[in-house]
Amino acid sequence: MTDSPIVEMRFYLSGERLPVDHGYLLYAALSHLLPWLHDDTAVRLAPIRGLYASGNNLLLQNWSRLVIRTPADRLAGFLALAGRTLDVGGCRLRLGVPSIHTLRPASTLYAHLVTTRNGQDEARFDVEIARQLAVLGINGQVARGARRTFTVHGRHLVGYALSISGLDPEASVTLQAAGLGGRRKMGCGFFVPRKEGQP
Repeated sequence: MTDSPIVEMRFYLSGERLPVDHGYLLYAALSHLLPWLHDDTAVRLAPIRGLYASGNNLLLQNWSRLVIRTPADRLAGFLALAGRTLDVGGCRLRLGVPSIHTLRPASTLYAHLVTTRNGQDEARFDVEIARQLAVLGINGQVARGARRTFTVHGRHLVGYALSISGLDPEASVTLQAAGLGGRRKMGCGFFVPRKEGQP
């Protein structure tokens, strides 16, 4: 475990599209270039955002970014990705120079997908999320959202959108740094500030 503060890297992207379900594929592509990523438990990857299109495609936009949260002492390792090209499920993705940001508190955070062991059972999912929040010392109002599926090694796994509100600044930054649930290097459990009016 590291005492280095968690920072957020946002890589500019060049490419046309990605599979909508790209979490595992993106992690595999990054691990091919950075083999040490397999064993690093402090790194978090966000799902890449874009516009949904037919054929299970996500069309990349000029605002699409590869977002990585990492201890600051790992920055040099990730900077080596600038200028490299990833093969993500047969789609080519070229990475530009990243910008680096500190985590900013927000009273409400949202994750597109959170998964836990036995997560297909909503009651057990809720209990596990409450347990993990207690371990982190976080009090907040939890709202479970839409049920979602994603694929890892050909297996279909289940998770849910999750919103947590009523967070104080320290708890908000802690949750953004730590995440919740499993598969955190595959786009799961990655919390971002929820914008006013966001569904």
